[in-house]
Amino acid sequence: MKEDLFIKSAIQQFKDYKALAERTFAQLNEADFHFQPDTANNNLAVNITHLHGNMRSRWTNFLTEDGEKEWRSRDAEFEEQHLDHTALLRLWEEGWKCLLGALESLRPEDLEKTVTIRTKPLTVIEAIHRQLAHYSYHVGQIVFIGKHIRKDQWQDLSIAKGQSAAYNDQMKTEIK
Repeated sequence: MKEDLFIKSAIQQFKDYKALAERTFAQLNEADFHFQPDTANNNLAVNITHLHGNMRSRWTNFLTEDGEKEWRSRDAEFEEQHLDHTALLRLWEEGWKCLLGALESLRPEDLEKTVTIRTKPLTVIEAIHRQLAHYSYHVGQIVFIGKHIRKDQWQDLSIAKGQSAAYNDQMKTEIK
């Protein structure tokens, strides 16, 4: 059934972006999570607290309540919380658990339903796409900041520059 494939694909896409950020986190130390690149950009800690708040708000009672919950304090998510690495990763996991739990509970017929985010009606598919785009945007920020911090010590998360042909050759070999 195509609807099952969509749900499975969405779950995998979210997990892939989660893994990109986590592979970035693994290259950093405690202080790096609070590195402020400049006043216009958020540090990793702020990105994590924002994603946590957004995920909990959007995915708690996903099919039955507006995705912008009254208990959410979005503005506070963008203020430095001075949380340590352990607390930040706890928030990170809590947000992702909420998101993935909601997606894993969806049935194919749920995709035809309408949900709301900030009173705007969206199909479930539109809401999933919206959040996937939002989270990938922030994961991109996380990776960029990680690369900025690590500079020449950065370990690539995908195909290293200049290595596309070798990677393609390896993939051809693995497929056979």
